[in-house]
Amino acid sequence: MDGIITNMSSTSVEKIKERLGIEEVISSYIKLEKAGKNLKGKCPFHNEKTPSFFVSPDRNSYFCFGCNQSGDIFSFVEQFEGLDFMGALKLLAERAGIKLEFDRSSEAHKTEKERLLAIMEDATIFFENGFRKSKEAQDYLRKRGLKEETIKKFRIGFIPVDWRLLYDYLKSKKYSDNDMEKAGLIKKPEDTSKGYYDRFRGRVMFPIADSSGRIIAFSGRILIDDGKSAKYLNSPDTMLFNKSTVLYGIDKAKQDIRIKNYSILVEGQMDLVLSHQAGIRNTVAVSGTALADTLLSKENVVNNLGIVKRLSNNIILAFDSDNAGRKAAMRSAAIALGLGMDVKIADLPEGKDPADMVLSDPESWKNVLRNSKPVVEFQLDNVLSKNTDRKLDPRKLPQALRENVFPFIAPLSGAMEKAHYIRLIKEKTGLSEESIREDLFKTESSLKDDIAKVRGVEDFHITSSRLDAIARKLFGLLYFLEKNPIPNIDISYFKNAIKEISGEKYDNLIKSVEPFKDELLLEAEVRFGSNNKDLEKDLKELLVNFEDDSLREEFSEVIKSGVNSKESNEKLHALNKKKLELENKKKKL
Repeated sequence: MDGIITNMSSTSVEKIKERLGIEEVISSYIKLEKAGKNLKGKCPFHNEKTPSFFVSPDRNSYFCFGCNQSGDIFSFVEQFEGLDFMGALKLLAERAGIKLEFDRSSEAHKTEKERLLAIMEDATIFFENGFRKSKEAQDYLRKRGLKEETIKKFRIGFIPVDWRLLYDYLKSKKYSDNDMEKAGLIKKPEDTSKGYYDRFRGRVMFPIADSSGRIIAFSGRILIDDGKSAKYLNSPDTMLFNKSTVLYGIDKAKQDIRIKNYSILVEGQMDLVLSHQAGIRNTVAVSGTALADTLLSKENVVNNLGIVKRLSNNIILAFDSDNAGRKAAMRSAAIALGLGMDVKIADLPEGKDPADMVLSDPESWKNVLRNSKPVVEFQLDNVLSKNTDRKLDPRKLPQALRENVFPFIAPLSGAMEKAHYIRLIKEKTGLSEESIREDLFKTESSLKDDIAKVRGVEDFHITSSRLDAIARKLFGLLYFLEKNPIPNIDISYFKNAIKEISGEKYDNLIKSVEPFKDELLLEAEVRFGSNNKDLEKDLKELLVNFEDDSLREEFSEVIKSGVNSKESNEKLHALNKKKLELENKKKKL
């Protein structure tokens, strides 16, 4: 790296922008086409068929006319990669060949998030050292078919059976009990007089990274089964880790997903690690999360699928061939179709998972992926293989189609795609097109609310994520102004406006933002420290965007509730009125 930035200021941001054009950055994530002086593509932040996402090289910015998302290279990477500003800054600085060095190296000045990330990195190193000392752990992974280079690449570690090994190590590194507990590495016993103890003991440790490769959690596989402990133990939800918004291996798979234009979703860590070892590096894993048949699970699946959907709309589901795995695959497939994704199913041999196949014959795993079928065809073939006696019992086949095939045609949005599958069913079954269409219409009607809820959940989470990002930027600027007052900018006006827009959610908003005060202040200082002439304009634009996305979230909440009542209609009417008022505000900016 040829550039070094020691004093963080707005010049660091400008330096990165000089070296990295917005066209270069965004085109590495999504496909862009020329549109006069600008470029356009399908927005990665919401589901759309017609491109409404525009990039302006002259202005070094982007804007989506569909969801109103806008910004520069930093905000794009933040949103796309799921990073905070500092994470995006570090990623882009590395790409630009600029080394960042902060005058915030002392422990006292580190933010809570920075401290927790440092703890997780040191814990990973500790587990790696533990693996090198354990012949049992080494033998176990060798038997599972893992090569040394793969173990190193995924930073797999081990911790022996002991109550305080990790705790004592981290204590020697001067980490506090509070931070270790917040990182999810230690626990308090019921008898608090006995002190803290390690959460993970006697386990092979799989570090879980965010999209930029920072370790945020662990999954520990028990080495010797004692019949009492869970086979796998995962980190709890923390400031760094939310299991519904992280896919194992996404940091190592994202580039290959973009290049190959499809992702492969497997269940477990070993499935993923061995798939990557076999050269199939566009594989990610759910690691056993978000598969239970609940509403919360549905939201989690939407989140998980949304991560890879931003990289490619095409996905192969390769879950275990047991009954639980097939059910999970079908639930995930139905949701993925509802999100507008192109879904295929990998047909694994009975009793086999991807790890088994790679271990016995890597080519067999590749062949299974090559021969994966669109989910509708996969289900249709399964139905037909189990209904060879359909000519003897004509009632059996239509019922099987209604239960197992039509629910996967119903979420499809394209009329031509539906027509294709109607013709295919007619050819393969001999049933009349009229009867197929009639039964499909009934299925669509019965699943209408479920499909709408899936799309409502997606809209809700996309909007919520965007709203959170806007709120953080707003408060960051206000923190900056409290420290560096500017005449004619009334801080209280903006605070009251945020409070009025948020309503009853205001207190929760403050609670969610306050822990990040230091890093939000730093972000504002970096971006505006030496150039604040447009600060008031930026604040007003952020406030309008905050109100816009708050309205979108309220709309999504009403739609998501699925209640067709006088009350919900009144809410929608009031929201539409607010929306018209907001459009007038936008025109005045």
